[in-house]
Amino acid sequence: MNTDTLEEMQLLLKFVESPKHPGTQSGIKVHSSASQSHKTAAQRLFNKGLISQKDGGYLTDRGIEAADHCQHLSALLTT
Repeated sequence: MNTDTLEEMQLLLKFVESPKHPGTQSGIKVHSSASQSHKTAAQRLFNKGLISQKDGGYLTDRGIEAADHCQHLSALLTT
């Protein structure tokens, strides 16, 4: 696994780990002031069809599936 993949996984987790809405998928915005690595991770996820906009937006159906897998893996590794 490379750094790009880890950054994409971390960004996917931000969609499902919102403190305002635990357990739900909410939209996010990667602001222009975000690090370049966050902005390029969002662009890659958009290019892969996992998020609705190149700067965040919402998870697509495929993105929901990917985020669920990331969340399960994260839970397994932190218990």
